[in-house]
Amino acid sequence: MCAIVGVFGSHNASKVAYYSLFAMQHRGQESTGISTSDGDRIHLIKNRGLVTEVFNDNDFKVLAGKCAIGHNRYSTAGDDSMLDAQPVFARYKLGEISVVHNGNLVNKYEVRKALIDKGAIFQTGMDTENIVHLIAKSKKDALVDRIKDMLQQIEGAYCLAIQSRSKMFVIRDRFGIRPLSLGRLADGGWIVASETCAFELVGATFIRDIEPGEMMIFEEGIEPYSEILFESDYRPCAFEYIYFARPDSIIDGVNVYQSRIEMGRRLAEESPVDVDLVLPIPDSGVAAAKGYAQGLGVPFEMGIVRNHYIGRTFIEPTQEIRDLKVKLKLSPIRHLIENKRVAIVDDSLVRGTTSKQIVKMLLEAGAKEVHMRIAAPEIKFPCRYGIDTPTRQELISANFTPKEIAEKIGATSLGFLSIEGLKASLRFDRTYSLVSFDGNYFAGGNANSPSCSE
Repeated sequence: MCAIVGVFGSHNASKVAYYSLFAMQHRGQESTGISTSDGDRIHLIKNRGLVTEVFNDNDFKVLAGKCAIGHNRYSTAGDDSMLDAQPVFARYKLGEISVVHNGNLVNKYEVRKALIDKGAIFQTGMDTENIVHLIAKSKKDALVDRIKDMLQQIEGAYCLAIQSRSKMFVIRDRFGIRPLSLGRLADGGWIVASETCAFELVGATFIRDIEPGEMMIFEEGIEPYSEILFESDYRPCAFEYIYFARPDSIIDGVNVYQSRIEMGRRLAEESPVDVDLVLPIPDSGVAAAKGYAQGLGVPFEMGIVRNHYIGRTFIEPTQEIRDLKVKLKLSPIRHLIENKRVAIVDDSLVRGTTSKQIVKMLLEAGAKEVHMRIAAPEIKFPCRYGIDTPTRQELISANFTPKEIAEKIGATSLGFLSIEGLKASLRFDRTYSLVSFDGNYFAGGNANSPSCSE
């Protein structure tokens, strides 16, 4: 997942980056960071924790300058450590550089081995550090040419913001797997962010999406300019619409909330069931459940209450305590559920462990029947482009049929949205990245490569 933001030409660059990262906190909660450039040097603050935990008022005095880049981390590569927080900063031949990255490089191991063979020393487990080394070791004279040189050596999913002391470079891979949008700030500055929900908070006007294969260059005194570096092979990630993105975001021209409503409606067409009411699993299943209820013509109820105050560092020393976690997070409203046939709708089904506990919880609350519906196709393959899915052995749909899974989780029945139904809920004029569902690893490699198991 992860979120990136880049701000250029704004007197409040660091604060704009801060609020943008706050708006995109759902994309990563492990660590956060902002680096700024004042024309002479780059300033950096990053740490583990949420945006509101890491930064304070004094930090904005340190983070001076009209250019800022920032990052929220959700680890899919590397370790959960302070060293793996971004931005990644380095001093090299041309001066100072700072990089933020959303995505996953599928050839990172080969690139890293080649760099180590040439004497490179790595401090992190992130593929993002490969990018910094490749830029630093390039023989090109200008930074823009070093960046192009680096891009020729990496493959996979990436949205990048690269900051020097005087410029900012923004790049989206040729597949456009991860989203990236351009906006204009009220003070005349520019903003690039993973999701448009960041624009709403900072009062920016949406201009357009960064094109697949495009690099935009921002520098003082001139309008941003762009260059198409790679021919587009556009494959936006369907999971952005299913789960990742905030409902109020627009990803590549598609309204996320409306697409989730439509997924629910099509799920009702494909997998109807005779029930008394439909319940969402909050929060990500709400829009799809609403669409499913509309499709069935039965009541929609928020019959499961979510506790938003469960700490990120909840200690789970025993299996018994781990089993309490769902009850601590989700609680059924018994008088709505008791003696009812209910359908529960979630965005996806991965291992099935949480679903089993939710079904059990609803049955204990008095539900006569619990029918689970998933507003996404069956996840049968691990992703290698920046989604933290487990190995194929751990994916329940890779090993069991829907009927077998229903028995395992204790549900009366189980139904999934078809791949065609998913595509119809979005836009038919695009080829989406559906690797978790169809195993099409279009950027080389296969499901057994090391990066697929992270």
